[in-house]
Amino acid sequence: MSMKDHILTALREQFDQLDELLASLSEEQITTPDFDDNWSIKDVVNHLWGWQQISIARINAGVHNREPEFPNWLISFPGNWDENATQTNAWIYKNFHSQSWAEANKNWKEGFLQLLDLSEKVSERYLLDGDRYLWLKGYSLAFVLVASYEHHQEHLEKLIIWLQEHESKK
Repeated sequence: MSMKDHILTALREQFDQLDELLASLSEEQITTPDFDDNWSIKDVVNHLWGWQQISIARINAGVHNREPEFPNWLISFPGNWDENATQTNAWIYKNFHSQSWAEANKNWKEGFLQLLDLSEKVSERYLLDGDRYLWLKGYSLAFVLVASYEHHQEHLEKLIIWLQEHESKK
């Protein structure tokens, strides 16, 4: 199995696992703000989607061999979003907290699938080349995908622990 196939397989498996877990929860569980940092699970899904849009912009730029075109909400961000994750996370929360669960879930799913689809279009050679895209400052597009995997995994693990703790309180 090539490195590209390995990364994309891991991402697909992660998507399936998180999608299945989210589908097993009630809307009340998803929208009650008692999950991570007093966010709801919906807020965390919005958070993942916000960062996912950045990854999509980067992979799309790689596919088209151009500079990334980041989402409009990020362009209006006050400050350097890439250097202050806490501020970026607060910005994402503020701007997307009011979305319904249906909209948040739809956005996250479509974004994840778009990221996978775009990644399929990048050759393995270009995906792994850390010198190809100057705007990645020495990182490769594979790094973008692995970082997305790790970010989702971090929140998936927190969700599993949270669910186990809530089950034990019943």
